[in-house]
Amino acid sequence: MAERTVQIASRHGLHARPASLFTKAARDSGMVVTVTKGEKSGNAASILAVLSLGANCGDTVVLRTEGEGGEDVLERLAELLSTPDEELAE
Repeated sequence: MAERTVQIASRHGLHARPASLFTKAARDSGMVVTVTKGEKSGNAASILAVLSLGANCGDTVVLRTEGEGGEDVLERLAELLSTPDEELAE
């Protein structure tokens, strides 16, 4: 199992555009990725699951996946979450 802890950099937290980009990348990876904040966990490819975490700027989440290539997938997803809004727009 691959695991990565990431701090949310988006000033609006994991909402709207950052959440949409994150869930699309999780879906496109072809792997099952779980995202956890505190006691809440969900499928990283589900916009509803991600939004229900209520992750705000500065909060940390844990990403987990299993299988070959999991570290690479988590690296890409972690980069999205740790990138400020203004850099995502470019």
